[in-house]
Amino acid sequence: MLGLGRILMMLVALVLLYLAIVKEFEPLLLLPIGFGAILANIPVAGIAGPDGILGILYSAGLETGLFPLLIFMGVGAMTDFGPLIANPKTALLGAAAQFGIFTALLGALCLTLLGNATGLAINFTLPDAASIGIIGGADGPTAIYLTSKLAPQLLGPIAVAAYSYMALVPIIQPPIMKLLTTEHDRKVRMKQLRPVSKVEKICFPLLITLMCAFILPDAAPLIGMLMFGNLMRECGVVERLNQTAQNALCNIVTIFLGLSVGSKLSADQFLSVQTIGILILGAIAFSVGTGAGVIFGKIMNRFTKEEINPLIGAAGVSAVPMAARVANKVGLESDPHNFLLMHAMGPNVAGVIGSAVAAGALLKAISMLN
Repeated sequence: MLGLGRILMMLVALVLLYLAIVKEFEPLLLLPIGFGAILANIPVAGIAGPDGILGILYSAGLETGLFPLLIFMGVGAMTDFGPLIANPKTALLGAAAQFGIFTALLGALCLTLLGNATGLAINFTLPDAASIGIIGGADGPTAIYLTSKLAPQLLGPIAVAAYSYMALVPIIQPPIMKLLTTEHDRKVRMKQLRPVSKVEKICFPLLITLMCAFILPDAAPLIGMLMFGNLMRECGVVERLNQTAQNALCNIVTIFLGLSVGSKLSADQFLSVQTIGILILGAIAFSVGTGAGVIFGKIMNRFTKEEINPLIGAAGVSAVPMAARVANKVGLESDPHNFLLMHAMGPNVAGVIGSAVAAGALLKAISMLN
């Protein structure tokens, strides 16, 4: 018979399916995650066990870190780094938005102290806290990659939190952006971006990969696959490979990744006080990252010759391209002729790089401590 916990988790899975199908919130991942959760909570069948289809997918793709890396290659093939190359200082906004990652990390450690003091069943280790913190980067593949390395037992709630908050970008971000900016801030018009040559676009992924390899090798797998995908896009001589990475391969891996994550949403792993803490910390991390990007945009505006609309700082949370679209939408509400989309793509793609670098830094730091 179905236990109460399994029934509750199936209801959670149905909520995820509802968000994907009816609300169209991140459907490409919430749909397979939700259905995978239903399969994982069917008793006796053992679908999520080591010999079940979901267990095999999890072992092959998430324990090894393969699926997030392939997703990153697809993201690189879809992404135009031109706006970042044309206005490199917007990379600082992408970096500022990663502040939420370290806020959530410290928050997880504080929750552990609170749990020890009150007797609550909350006990996050440093690797657990690092995995929770990466939710603030609003980058699902990075969150899954880091968690699979540091805290695989938390993969289910962290993945659900990361992708849920990514899907809720249009709901969570605008109130924060409006709270931290004035009407004048939101009406700031930015100078048109300069054209970026093909040579620059080809050299960029090569230089970033080499810099990462020498400075932070732990981030090289994520950055390397992201830049390889982008190089296929920009070089113009492997269009078949580029289209495969963007479409067929990325879609196949997305299906398998979602089902694998869903396999970890079984009642015995998900229903705990720790899960509630993860969801709360994820929301705080995402909100702090958004706010930090906007505030740093206002600070930059005081010290740069060319004006910067602080709204584009919110795009630094790396939910590509949704965060950039939200920044553009909020700007248009104040000035219907102020188009910020291309300007916001700079910090947006910088946020993708920033979250991968943060993941590499956390991996390095924790490996040194251990």
